[in-house]
Amino acid sequence: MAITADDVKRLRELSGAGVMDCKRALEEAGGNVEKAAQVLRERGIALAEKKSSRAASQGLVESYIHAGGRIGVIVEVNCETDFVARTDTFRELAHDIAMQIAATNPVAVTEADLPTSADGSDPADVVLLRQPFIKDPGRSMAEVVRDAIARTGENIVVRRFARFELGGGGD
Repeated sequence: MAITADDVKRLRELSGAGVMDCKRALEEAGGNVEKAAQVLRERGIALAEKKSSRAASQGLVESYIHAGGRIGVIVEVNCETDFVARTDTFRELAHDIAMQIAATNPVAVTEADLPTSADGSDPADVVLLRQPFIKDPGRSMAEVVRDAIARTGENIVVRRFARFELGGGGD
């Protein structure tokens, strides 16, 4: 089956992957765009695992204010280079993470970060990277970050966050 430019374009819009990566994935999937997208996702997971040991010391601090100023979030998201930190892909990821935190009120980035007071809580409810993404509940936040790693080619780490809510307690 011949791979058309329209197929490659459609897959690029879905995945954000490069032209040649899309073409190879379509060839591997026999021209099926959905299967090719799955192939790219699997490659992204493998890529993210390989890059996870690389230092991520650049990035940005993103802020988000919601509900008429009643909820505010500050999140630090790191990557390997300042070049990637300035890309639209990275900035959009940081903004989406901040919105996720505002909407779901997690208590930790990963399970390893859980405070002892959260014992007994379902990690999918209180751990940011385990939560379903508010914009696409079929994907976890960890998958969203992995997709960004595949798109940028760099390790990306959600380092820390703070969430503030008016009347949210006497901390």
